[in-house]
Amino acid sequence: MDIKKMPKEELELLSNKDITFYLLEGSKKSINTKDLFSEIISLLGLPKKTFDEKIGDYYTALATDKRFILLSDGTWDLRSRHTSDKLVKVVDSEEEDDDDDEEEIKDKEEIQEEIEEDNYDDTDSDDYDSAEEDLKDLVVIDEDELELEE
Repeated sequence: MDIKKMPKEELELLSNKDITFYLLEGSKKSINTKDLFSEIISLLGLPKKTFDEKIGDYYTALATDKRFILLSDGTWDLRSRHTSDKLVKVVDSEEEDDDDDEEEIKDKEEIQEEIEEDNYDDTDSDDYDSAEEDLKDLVVIDEDELELEE
C-alpha cells in the first residue's frame, strides 16, 4: 500500500504507528525518528509545532511497538527485515537505577552482617539479662547529699 497516495481522510483514521509501518514498508530502507515523524506531519497536514510537542510520545510509541526495531545507527526499520543481532536494547534509566539500588542494599546488608559477626561475643547475649537483674536493686547516691548529711 502506497501511503503517500492515500487520501488525507483515510490517513487520519490510521495511527501514527500504522502510518510509520506503511512508510517503512514502502521505503525499503531504515529511517530516523525525525524524518519519519516529519513525514507523518506533512502527510496529515498538521502544524509544525506538533513536531516539537509530540516527538517524544512518537518515539515512545515506536519503541513499544513490536513491529519496529531501532538499529544501531539510530534509525527505525521493520522487525521482519532484521535478525536479532542488529537490535539496540532500549533500557529505561529508572530500571537501571532500581537494579543498582538493590545491589547496593545487598552489599550494605552483607557488610552489616560481617560487622555483627566480628563483634559477637559468646558471653554477651546470655549474661545480659542476669546482669540487669543484679543491678536493679542498686541505688545511686549523690556525693553532695552525703556531705550535707555529715
